[in-house]
Amino acid sequence: MDKNTFAPTPPMGWNSYDYYDTSVTEEDIKRNADYMAKYLKPYGFEYVVVDIQWYAYNVGTKRDQYQYIPFEKVAMDEYSRLLPCPDRFPSASNGNGFKPLADYIHSLGLKFGIHIMRGIPRIAAHMHTPIKGTTITANEIADPSSICSWNPDMYGVFPSKSGSKEYYNSIFELYSEWGVDFIKCDDICRMDAASAKEEIVMLHEAINNCNRPMVLSLSPGPAKLEEAWHYERYANMWRITDDFWDTWPLLLNMFERCEHWQNHVSTGCYPDCDMLPVGFVGKGFHAERLTNFTKEEQITMMTLWSIFRSPMMLGAELPKLDEWTLNLITNRNVLHLLTGNHNARQIMRSDKQAVWYSEDLHEDVQYLAIFNLEEEGDIELQPEWLNLESLEAVEFTELWSNEILEFNSLSDSTTPTVTVPTHGAKLYRIRKN
Repeated sequence: MDKNTFAPTPPMGWNSYDYYDTSVTEEDIKRNADYMAKYLKPYGFEYVVVDIQWYAYNVGTKRDQYQYIPFEKVAMDEYSRLLPCPDRFPSASNGNGFKPLADYIHSLGLKFGIHIMRGIPRIAAHMHTPIKGTTITANEIADPSSICSWNPDMYGVFPSKSGSKEYYNSIFELYSEWGVDFIKCDDICRMDAASAKEEIVMLHEAINNCNRPMVLSLSPGPAKLEEAWHYERYANMWRITDDFWDTWPLLLNMFERCEHWQNHVSTGCYPDCDMLPVGFVGKGFHAERLTNFTKEEQITMMTLWSIFRSPMMLGAELPKLDEWTLNLITNRNVLHLLTGNHNARQIMRSDKQAVWYSEDLHEDVQYLAIFNLEEEGDIELQPEWLNLESLEAVEFTELWSNEILEFNSLSDSTTPTVTVPTHGAKLYRIRKN
C-alpha cells in the first residue's frame, strides 16, 4: 500500500491529551466523538485519537508526583502486546481490545486512532513473555539501555535482532483487528534513541504488512530537518516542535519552525505543528482552564496552521466549546487552505510582522496571510508579495471577517495599509477583477 493515499490531505481530528492527559475513559472518548460527528465532521474533522497510557491502571492517582507512575500495573496479552485497561475501557474486557470502541467511532462515520510508545513493554522483558509467531521472548529483543527519558513504560528494541520486526508486525496485526486508522508513535520523532530511525522503518513496514491503511504520526519534536527525507518516506506526519501549549512565545516560535519546514509539505507528508489548545484544556493535569491564548492569538494559530497545511488536531474538551471557538475552527474558507492551496511559503518575517503566501490548487486565486507579532498597528501591503506591479483592480477578501478591499484609485505615492490587532492575523483571498 502507498502511505500517501492514507492521508491525501492533512489529517484533522481530536486528541485526548491536552484535556485528559493519561486519564481519559471510554465514556470520555464517546462523548467527544458524538460531538465531533454532529458539529465538526461536516468541516473535515474525522480522527478520534486516544492518547498516552490507555493500557495503564491507576493513572492520575499520584499526579502530584508523577505524570507516568513508574512500573505501575498495565494490561497486556500473552504475546507482550499492551491492551486497553478494562477499568477505563470496559468494552475492552474479555479480549475485545479496542474493537468495540473503534466500531462505535466508525458507526459515527469517523476514524479511530491510538497513541503508542516506541519499543516493547519493560514488564514483558522482565517476565520473558513470548513474541507471537516466534520462539523468541521479549527480553531477547529489548534494549535495556534504550529508555524514554520521560516515560518509564518501554524499552527500545534491537532492530537487527530476530524477533524485533515480528514484534512490531504482531502489534499492528492486533491494531488492524481492532480497526485502528491512525497511529501516533511517541519517543521516536526526534530520534533520541540510536534505534529510533530504524524503528520508524519497522513501523512503516508493519503497517504495510497488516493490510489496513493507518496514518503514521511521529512524536515528539522537534523533528530533525536533516532527516526530512526519512520522515517523508516512512511517515505521514512528524512533529516539528515539542509539546505545543497555549503561550505566545511558543506560537511566535512556530513561524521560524514552519519557515524551516515549508518545502517539505506534500501529499501524504505533513510537518506537524501539534495540537490546537483551544477551548478548555488541562483537566487531567489538575488545572482545567480556558485556553490562555487571546482570541487574536487563536486566529493567528488557525491561520498559520491552515496556510502551512499542518495537520489539525483539537486538544479541547469538545462538548465545552463555546460558539466563538466553534466558529473559529469551522470557518470553511480558512479550512479550504488545508486541502485547496499549495506552494505556501513565508515571504518575510521580522520582529514585528510575518507574511505568508500561497496559491489555490483549482482556480486563479492567491492567498496572503499577514501576522502582527507585536502591538496593534498598520501594515503596508506590498505588490511584490503577490508578484504584481500594482494592487489596483485586485479584490482582497479577508476570510475571517469577510471584509472586501478593492484598490482602484491609488496614486503613485499611495501604499495601502491594513490594521492588524496585537498578535493577530489577516488572511486574504486575492482575485484579479
